Amino acid sequence: MRFVWAVVAFVLAAVMIGAGIAQRTIFQGPKTETASISVTQDAPYTLIDGAVLNALPGAQTLRAAGSGAVFASYGRTADVKAWLADVPHNEVSLASDGTITTSPIEPDADSTAAPEPADGTEAGDTTTAEATAVPQSPIGSDLWLDEFQQEDELVAPLQLPDTMSVLIASDGTAPAPADISISWPVARSTPWAGPLIVGGAILMAIGVFLYVLGIRHARRSRGPRRKGLPVAVTEPIDLAVEGAEKGVISSGSTRRSLSRGRRAFAVVPAIGVSALLFAGCTADSWPSLAGSPTPSPSATVIVPEGQQAPAVTEAQAERILTRIADTVADADANRDPALAATRLDGAPLAERSTNYTLGAAVPDYAAMPAIQTSPLKIVLPQAFDSWPRTVMTVVDDQDDKVSSIMLMTQQDAWSPYKLSYLANLEAATEMPDLAASYVGATQVAPDSPFLVMTPDELATAYADILTNGDQSTYFAQFDTDGDQFRVSVAADRQRRLDEFNQTAASTGSLTFSTTPGAESPLALATLESGAIVAVNLNETDTVKPTNAEAVIKLTNNATVKALAGAEQSSTGFTTTYSDQLFFYVPSQGSTEKIRLLGYSSNILDAKVIP
Repeated sequence: MRFVWAVVAFVLAAVMIGAGIAQRTIFQGPKTETASISVTQDAPYTLIDGAVLNALPGAQTLRAAGSGAVFASYGRTADVKAWLADVPHNEVSLASDGTITTSPIEPDADSTAAPEPADGTEAGDTTTAEATAVPQSPIGSDLWLDEFQQEDELVAPLQLPDTMSVLIASDGTAPAPADISISWPVARSTPWAGPLIVGGAILMAIGVFLYVLGIRHARRSRGPRRKGLPVAVTEPIDLAVEGAEKGVISSGSTRRSLSRGRRAFAVVPAIGVSALLFAGCTADSWPSLAGSPTPSPSATVIVPEGQQAPAVTEAQAERILTRIADTVADADANRDPALAATRLDGAPLAERSTNYTLGAAVPDYAAMPAIQTSPLKIVLPQAFDSWPRTVMTVVDDQDDKVSSIMLMTQQDAWSPYKLSYLANLEAATEMPDLAASYVGATQVAPDSPFLVMTPDELATAYADILTNGDQSTYFAQFDTDGDQFRVSVAADRQRRLDEFNQTAASTGSLTFSTTPGAESPLALATLESGAIVAVNLNETDTVKPTNAEAVIKLTNNATVKALAGAEQSSTGFTTTYSDQLFFYVPSQGSTEKIRLLGYSSNILDAKVIP
């Protein structure tokens, strides 16, 4: 009977283990599902809409094959479509019935979003209509959240929401690769595979055990049974002696020893097979007995109703800032203002161009500091779907013990971000509460009435304070106690005036004036409905002779001499310094005052007075 139960156990074990293995192999099905995209018309770009990427749940794997370089990037759908607004392209979308369709898209002839021609002609000139439709290279655009480039075949793992789209191209001129596919992982859990395999292994072990018991029982019951001679009860049999004298008893002992060896040999492979089966069982091979995890509560982020998406992500801002810093470093090394102009704008470009001129004319003239890129302490993008866009960053360099505050601006979808304001934060500057980078902030209009002072009045007010000090009508509106810039400007002016009066008080005059600069203010809102406002001022020093026979000589001023192009003048000289200033301006009704957050000042120009 033991043999019967052993056979039953073996059969059941084989069925259960076979069923478990089959669930993990031949019955499991493919682990991914792939959708091929058919592109029939040649175009330099192919846009894959986010709905296509999310046609099935899970992460996406993009594959594109072509001849030569294959490029792919992804970004917000609205951004990618804006970048493609002026060029023909193929658009891959998801139909209402779930099928993937491809449609050729022609640029809108009336579109005003096309970039200005590179030759400087007017965008509306009919002679440049063809030039504006020439495809651009997508490589290195600041719009992309990430980009990939490989030769002949590109495979990119993605995990994008339906608000993101993918752009595929070669070099922006040749047709985009036509062999495109998207794959998704297919979740195929087999919760009974593990229990079946383990249960089968247990039954196999039981069958082995029953089989061994059956063999043992059969051997013990083998041969005729004989009655032995009567033995005295008080006289036990010594088996060792009997074994030595009687061959039968010794032979039985040997067979029992061999029987124990075979049982051990039979159990070992069963345990080995079970271990191999257990090794193939993964987490999805078992039923989930635990309940669904309860999500831990997180801080609630309230996005104002109707607010648009932030212009960039933190990673995108870091990459853009690194590109700006690298380009400016190359421009600094070669004193190339044209190269600097590709990544600088406004006051930062004007100041660096002046520095290049002085570096070439004055021996050992100090170059401007390199642009800091890390670590990024604050990223505050403008929440805006159109253009121009602005992003504020704060870089806290602990090694140099200098923190920089910057504003970067992108004029349109095809333009790179350019640094439009740059300053150093004052020591122990306390920044106002700002929105998270993934929420963004709205840009405050220059004439906004919701602040204690409109941004377009701020430069004039602070210029008056620098000129008139505590006699200014705006003095009480500013927190001047912690304003080190105002103190340093006043001290520097007094020092230079004292030095000038020691030698030229009777023949000349030195005067100072401050006026708003040429750059427009930029402002981003804070959480308290205030704003961080960046403005530009020009400080001008004017030296004039007061005696008709006097002449202003630049004997010890190589800087002004190099910029003015003259060593002396009977009319005098003007020297202009450019100031970039960041302020926190509270909202209307606040009891706070306007605070200076950061500043920088560099020489801008010097001229002979006509």
